[in-house]
Amino acid sequence: MSAQRWMRRLALLLLALPAMAWAEPYLAVRYGMQCAACHVNTSGGGLRNAVGNAFAKGSIAANALPQALSSWSGSLFDERLRLGGDLRSATTRTEVSGQPTQRISGTEQARLYADVQLIKDRLGVYLDQQVSPGKSLRQEAYVRLSTPGMGWYAKAGQFYLPFGWRLQDSLTFVRQLSGVSMTVPDKGLELGMERGDWSAQLAYTNGPGRRRSDEGHQITGQLAWLQPWGRVGLATAQVKSAAGNRDAWGLFAGTNTGPIAWLAEIDMVADSGFPEGRRRQIASLLEANWLMARGHNLKLGSEFLDPDRRIGNDHKVRYSLIYEYTPIAFAQLRTGYRRFGGIPQNALDNRRQAFVELHAFF
Repeated sequence: MSAQRWMRRLALLLLALPAMAWAEPYLAVRYGMQCAACHVNTSGGGLRNAVGNAFAKGSIAANALPQALSSWSGSLFDERLRLGGDLRSATTRTEVSGQPTQRISGTEQARLYADVQLIKDRLGVYLDQQVSPGKSLRQEAYVRLSTPGMGWYAKAGQFYLPFGWRLQDSLTFVRQLSGVSMTVPDKGLELGMERGDWSAQLAYTNGPGRRRSDEGHQITGQLAWLQPWGRVGLATAQVKSAAGNRDAWGLFAGTNTGPIAWLAEIDMVADSGFPEGRRRQIASLLEANWLMARGHNLKLGSEFLDPDRRIGNDHKVRYSLIYEYTPIAFAQLRTGYRRFGGIPQNALDNRRQAFVELHAFF
């Protein structure tokens, strides 16, 4: 088999994998909550706090939990230790014109979370460890110092960066373009606040692909205004490195119209270090989440990506239709279909994908 054919097959296998997922920001918009209301991590995602577990049991699921499981809160030792985890298993089918259909089944992710309160509501240690697939991998590990209620906080160590919606799908165009998602942690320091209508984070980290701060740095931050009708946020990221610099800006918003929760985001990126000069890119997302009935959510998504604004007719699109069924708390079934569009000469950019996923969390 030729090297070109091997590379094509490898690309298909990577693209067939559904995105690893943890956060559901449309729920925060739908119910008018901050991400910190349900998650230990103030930026959202990962380990759920006591409110997050109670919310999962009382507001999301179609049916009540069995009596044996209804008492689970995630906390031990007078809430000094909190434990949790996520397990996702999926089957994905990808079709590319003129090429064999690709099918992949297996564990998408298995993660364990822990939060230790060294000084209750003041000083804590957080850990997010991916145990499968492949070898065990540390995702987040940081020390957190805060005022009660996370009015102000600081964390130092390895963590996910704050930029736009913390989407469950890390392969959305906005997450790929910004380079900030829940698959790309970084090491450094983050300061933040959660006060009334305002939520803000500012992080100084090593930057992508760098192990030492003297090789470059990244500054990432966002500010969000929360209101009963929804929220609006601004995000920015600047990367400085010998290989080239990056400036990124994002605008994200969410609101409700009856049973539908809307998410929107537009990101603009300018990269330097190219022989032809700065390359400017833009990506956008519009997502609707329709609460059909308790435990039943229908997600429709439309995405756009222009990878180089100097070149005409090189844009890409992605459309998604996903049904999420939560029969009981801590268990969810997701099935969906995605259609990709790009230049006609690239069959891979015009692929079709269907998947079924089982998500268990505690």
